Amino acid sequence: MARGRQLIAYLQAAPLMVVLLAFLVAPIGMIVVVSFWGATEFSIYPAFQFDNYAFLFGSPVTYNVFLATFKYAIITWVFTLAIGFTVAYFLAFHVRSQTMQIALFLLCTIPFWTSNIIRMISWIPFLGRNGIANQTLISWGVIDAPLDWLLYSDFAVILAFVHLYTLFMVVPIFNTMMRIDRSLIEAAYDNGATGLQTLWHVIVPLTKPGIMIGTIFVVTLVMGDFITVRFMSGSQKANVGRLISNDISLLQYPSAAATAVVLLCTVLIVIGVLLRFVNIRKEL
Repeated sequence: MARGRQLIAYLQAAPLMVVLLAFLVAPIGMIVVVSFWGATEFSIYPAFQFDNYAFLFGSPVTYNVFLATFKYAIITWVFTLAIGFTVAYFLAFHVRSQTMQIALFLLCTIPFWTSNIIRMISWIPFLGRNGIANQTLISWGVIDAPLDWLLYSDFAVILAFVHLYTLFMVVPIFNTMMRIDRSLIEAAYDNGATGLQTLWHVIVPLTKPGIMIGTIFVVTLVMGDFITVRFMSGSQKANVGRLISNDISLLQYPSAAATAVVLLCTVLIVIGVLLRFVNIRKEL
């Protein structure tokens, strides 16, 4: 009887396994295989060699690009966490009406009704030398000349990242906060805890699973992004995604595949480290 149930469970899971093998495992396996191939200026050829990895790890550019990628990911994570936690806390604990919570939450999703590229490019006329931001600051007398660092800089890249990915931090944190037993908060107040103490010792620990889920979303999205860095930096900055894109544009597929494999391993290590701090299976 037990074996029959196990067989039925396997059969029910078979379609999902086929989909995962076809659209996840097989493509990743092909990328790993191609990463060991060789390439010339005009063609690629099957081989098993470590030239792509040797060139990748032997170039100082690689380390600089990975450091830049981690810099973008960490700074974006800090700002998205601060904004996401604040928004989720307000929706969960200060908005009493469930209808209003839903309405405000849907309001946060309105930017996602348009393309990421459109939302990102919309910052360019706002931050440019003759854009709204500079003209407003000049008209108010705050500055005498336009600020060049508002656009085509690290500031513009991080601003676009925060704008694009903050909602990925809001959703899991808000979902976790809504599951917190309100009697625990009342008990903290009854025992003389201040609002800040209740926040730090009660709400934050109980929100850790949501924070970790949001962190995984934001970090992986930023580390794999290349369009944002390209447009918002004016092609003056680079990250790992941009490095892969450049190799592909030059038809250097083995080199791009090797970089992609290293990036995948790096992201998996980061996720593994994050999962050591909290068990998020309860939230899934």
